Order: sequence, then C-alpha cells, then structure tokens
Amino acid sequence: MIALAGVTGCGGGGDDGKPKASTRPAPSRPAATARGLTEAQLTALALAEGEKAGGLTVSEYSQGGPLGDAYTASPAVCRPLVSLAGDVSGHTPTAQVQRRAGTPGGILGVTVDVTLRSYADEDAAQVMRALGRAGRACAGGFTEERAVARAAYEKAEPAALPSFAGEADEAKAFRFTVLDVKGKLKLYEYLTVLRSGSTTLAFRGETLGTKDIGRIPEDVMAAQWRKFRAGRA
Repeated sequence: MIALAGVTGCGGGGDDGKPKASTRPAPSRPAATARGLTEAQLTALALAEGEKAGGLTVSEYSQGGPLGDAYTASPAVCRPLVSLAGDVSGHTPTAQVQRRAGTPGGILGVTVDVTLRSYADEDAAQVMRALGRAGRACAGGFTEERAVARAAYEKAEPAALPSFAGEADEAKAFRFTVLDVKGKLKLYEYLTVLRSGSTTLAFRGETLGTKDIGRIPEDVMAAQWRKFRAGRA
C-alpha cells in the first residue's frame, strides 16, 4: 500500500448507500443466507491468480492481504474508512478472500487490492451503513493509526461509482487525500465497495508517489463483478 496510507473510502450515492436510480430493470439477485458464504465458495467467485483484469494481472497474497486489524483510526467513527477487517469495523465476516491486481514483477503503476467478504444475517448491510456514517463524519479528515506509525488524512470525499453499480444492492466510492510521513507530500487513494446480498466486494486503488489516478480502473472492478455475478447466477 502507499507509504503512509492505509486506505479505504468515503461514500458515493445517497444517504441510503444506493447509487442514483437507473432506467434499466434491476436483475434478480440471490437471497442472502443467514450464515453467509464459505471461504471455498468465495474463492470460486474471486479472480484467480494469473487472470487478467484489464491491463493488470491478478495474484494472491502470500501472507494475507493489506489493511488488517493492525490498522485503526481516530476518531473511532472513521475506522471503516481505514480497514474493514472484522476486529476494526466491528462486523466480522464469515469468510474473506483477498487478491491483488497489478503489474507482474513491478512496484510502479496502479495496484488494486480486491477483497470479497461474506457476512451472516444483516452484517453486510450494516457494514455499508457504517461506511456511510464514516464518510459523512470524517470528510474533513482523521488520523490513521498503526502500531508504529500514524498518517493524516486531509479529506475523505465521494468518488465516481462504476457504470455497473446499479446492478448491486448498494455501492459506495471514496477518494482520500493523505499526507506523507513528513506531512509535506499529498498522496491519493481510492476505494469502491459493492454489496450483493450478504457479500461485499471492496476495491482499493493506488499508485506510488503523488500522482492522482482519478479512480479505480473500472475494467478491474468489472472483471471481478462479472465473475462474481456469473458464479451466483
């Protein structure tokens, strides 16, 4: 992840978390199960190592994904913007699978962290509500806290939703402005979270350095969304 930034996002759409109404009919969606999906089920729905997503290549995390329970935030209401890990967000998933889309063998260019999480009962919807509250309460900035470092978030503001967001039950998108460790350089990071029933699909995009990528590449998100929807049909 960015040198000082643990990212996650600030919400797009209305207060209920839904994107603007679409003129096309909403597709039928599988009902959420009380226990959520298993890790094996999520793995089958996730992009696999070596798959292409737009111009990026998907890989697995050898030692777990980023933004786990080592990341938190102050004030506490902002925590969902830093990490959606169960110990931080307060909503523990029944299963999760994490992937990375980037340039093989390189650290330059855009990288996108992709996380699928399944929840029991209504927890997935509560996660989206918590993101909405955090986006409103923390728009003017907050502090990311880790064991050995802190990062100052100057802004958390709405970002553009992907064109297919109307197919999801809820969708939120965020843009963060984060100061580097010396408090001089501004770094930018993006988060989009979609909910389909009891599952959330979170995408975090960034690039090293001060370049603003403008949004998470839509073709990366679309590749994962299509595979997820096809597997749940």
